[in-house]
Amino acid sequence: MRKELPKVYDPREVEPHIYQMWMDNGCFKADADPKKKPFSIVMPPPNVTGQLHMGHAMDSTLQDILTRFKRMQGYSALWLPGTDHAGIATQIKVEERLREEEHLTRYDLGREKFLERVWAWKEKYGNRIVEQQKKMGASCDWSRSRFTMDEGCSQAVREAFCELYDKGLIYKGSRIINWCPHCLTALSDAEVEYTDKPGHLWHIRYPLADGSGDIVVATTRPETMMGDTGVAVNPEDEHFKHLIGKTCILPIMNREIPIVGDDYCEIGFGTGAVKMTPAHDPNDFEVGLRHNLEVIRVINDDGTINENGGKYNGMDRYECRKAIVKDLEEQGYLVKTEPYSHNVGTCYRCHNDVEPLISAQWFVKMEPLAKEAIRVVKDGTIKFVPERFTKTYINWMENVHDWCISRQLWWGHQIPAWYCDECGHINVSRQDPTRCEKCGCTHLTREEDVLDTWFSSALWPFSTLGWPNKDSEDLRYWYPTSVLVTGYDIIFFWVARMIFSGMEQMKQEPFKTVFIHGLVRDDKGRKMSKSLGNGIDPLEMADKFGADALRFNLITGNSPGNDMRFFVEKCEAMRNFANKIWNASRYVMMNLTIDHVQLPEQLELEDKWVLSKLNTLIREVTDNMEAYELGVASAKIYDFIWDTYCDWYIELTKARLYGEDEEAKLAAQNVLCYVLLRVLELLHPFMPFITEEIWQALPHEGDFLIRAQWPEYQERFAFTQEENAMEAVKDAISAVRARRSEMNVPPSRKAKILIVTQTPDIYAGGRDFIMRLAYASEVEVQAQSPEDLKGMVTVATHNATLYLPLAELVDIRQELERIAKEKTKAEENLARIEKKLQNESFVSKAPEAVVNAEREKANKARALIAKLEESAAAMRD
Repeated sequence: MRKELPKVYDPREVEPHIYQMWMDNGCFKADADPKKKPFSIVMPPPNVTGQLHMGHAMDSTLQDILTRFKRMQGYSALWLPGTDHAGIATQIKVEERLREEEHLTRYDLGREKFLERVWAWKEKYGNRIVEQQKKMGASCDWSRSRFTMDEGCSQAVREAFCELYDKGLIYKGSRIINWCPHCLTALSDAEVEYTDKPGHLWHIRYPLADGSGDIVVATTRPETMMGDTGVAVNPEDEHFKHLIGKTCILPIMNREIPIVGDDYCEIGFGTGAVKMTPAHDPNDFEVGLRHNLEVIRVINDDGTINENGGKYNGMDRYECRKAIVKDLEEQGYLVKTEPYSHNVGTCYRCHNDVEPLISAQWFVKMEPLAKEAIRVVKDGTIKFVPERFTKTYINWMENVHDWCISRQLWWGHQIPAWYCDECGHINVSRQDPTRCEKCGCTHLTREEDVLDTWFSSALWPFSTLGWPNKDSEDLRYWYPTSVLVTGYDIIFFWVARMIFSGMEQMKQEPFKTVFIHGLVRDDKGRKMSKSLGNGIDPLEMADKFGADALRFNLITGNSPGNDMRFFVEKCEAMRNFANKIWNASRYVMMNLTIDHVQLPEQLELEDKWVLSKLNTLIREVTDNMEAYELGVASAKIYDFIWDTYCDWYIELTKARLYGEDEEAKLAAQNVLCYVLLRVLELLHPFMPFITEEIWQALPHEGDFLIRAQWPEYQERFAFTQEENAMEAVKDAISAVRARRSEMNVPPSRKAKILIVTQTPDIYAGGRDFIMRLAYASEVEVQAQSPEDLKGMVTVATHNATLYLPLAELVDIRQELERIAKEKTKAEENLARIEKKLQNESFVSKAPEAVVNAEREKANKARALIAKLEESAAAMRD
């Protein structure tokens, strides 16, 4: 049943009731239907700590557009939502609250009680982001929502860990890892951000033990030198060759350490000699293994110096740096200090400097897993959109290090490993063991560390569909998923890990396409951040302008993989677009007497033109959507609605709608309504709320627009000839209107139009439109130009020349007076500017930009005077 649309569109009223209607009618539900093709997207799970930011809004909008598009194309489309436990971020948040509100630490509560607090926090705030996604119109199957620590995902994590461990792909070992002294946990390579920071290069003299001289090393980190256990030189370096095998004295600590030869040292770099601190540098660690150097750790987990640091014990690492440099200088060991800018690793969460430390951690062997993950991208099994990100991915995977997966946290998936108190054997098991598998002892202690958050996220495309149960109906139907939508900033964190996990656990790629989008930046191109205070709340924008306007803003002009700038003014423009659609739809409805839409057999020129344009639009938009060019598709729909439909077609049909011919009136109504329904269907994935509301009010087939069939290109609507003819008529009308506007001629002043063309039939067919829309008193079409062109205004289009008698357009005497006044004003203005520019003092003292601006003004004034003289001369002819 049709309903009337209110005069003004109010998204605050429409959007919640439309969303509820979809929810109540199960419109988002996806079923494994063997009669339909599957389409699936797993949502990149936002953190439970999260609040929707502009990046989420972009990510969510792209996924929703693709899901709605495929649903309308007849696929069984599943968009599977969920949230991530976000180990470090969540634990820090709860610990902060505990400290601020109760002055307690997690250790005061103990592991069990603390985890109860985190779960309670998750229950309270975990759904906040879900509700915010709903406000954006996300058409997820919420009944399938998953959490990375729910029972199914936890079982998948344990199974994957045990499988990899049994194959020897997970091991525990002491290696150099990235350590955050603030978050007090290990980090993987992908969690370290590198920034250029100004520092120093200190040249330090290490005396040779035999008293024959010294060797000078250069370092950026003197605070680690108490852990030095050697000095390395290149074995081919003529300066140092003779010192290999000797020993030198470590300053301040007075410990004898060996000098070794290793290719790691570059001849001519720094001093050519490098101090070796195997416990605090990954390269030194590798050199140390080759030369059997001792490993002495001197920095604690919290970034302070430990007991191996001698008199610096207890100092902060940077406080120690100052103290040791002062001591080296006083004791005569410091040769020189140079300014030196270098890349410093910082924690991606808290942005504190990361400390490379030797530590016993759990690792995943990456080399064997990377092979398949590289192959499926190289051979095109998985495609990146845009293609350039393939290179980024492959470069990283070919140089990947073993992945440190243990974290010194309590919140997360606890590693399923138990140490035997008797024999020390590590028991890794799918079920909690009661006795040691090696010696039978019943005293077992569980590993306290939890897994890196990304370990569970890596399994997301299949753990959410039922794995490890490989016979799960959902897994068989929807895996591999169709597309992964994500930002380029987490290709290494997440995309790479999902690919190698899919290839290892499922022996199949996790998705066919990786659709990469850029970051949403502020209007100045800066990254949105708390510190800059330039973040824009998407919910505030949605509340002010409507979720549809925000979505359309995020999509239009957006191209895959590229960052976009967010302009609030553009949201306003998109709200105006929504109002334009609303008003046009109201106008159509107010003129409808039909209850059923059926295209008439007899179509007029303008009908064939609009149907042909629509047909092309359908084909192009569908092609753009399939190629992930969503920004291009949305811009085409926008142009068609605003220009072709609202500004032209509605105008072209007015004579029939308001005329006496009933048949012509019904034909116009049917075509108007048919085209409006099709464009609402095309626009629906982008602006779901307003399109559903209008569609429901129009005569339509089916129950909901969200379930309507996606329009298809039809050969019967390819009216090329009629489309070209109507375009020619349109061009003529536009050209005349533009010329009249330049001459300030009001629409009420009508004039005869003479059209000279080699295709007279076209213009004769469009005579009525030209009369009405180009404000003509009469229209004459002929093949030859008139002999006497005196007093004629000429307007040209690509296949016609139009002549308008000047006297009919303007009162020549009055117009000459107006031009003379305008010219006098322009000449006075020019004289003023020229006087300024002739002033020596102004030209020499004013900034160059100011002087240039004045010169530009003078040029503009001269151009205006010339134009006015030209206009006056044309009128006097």
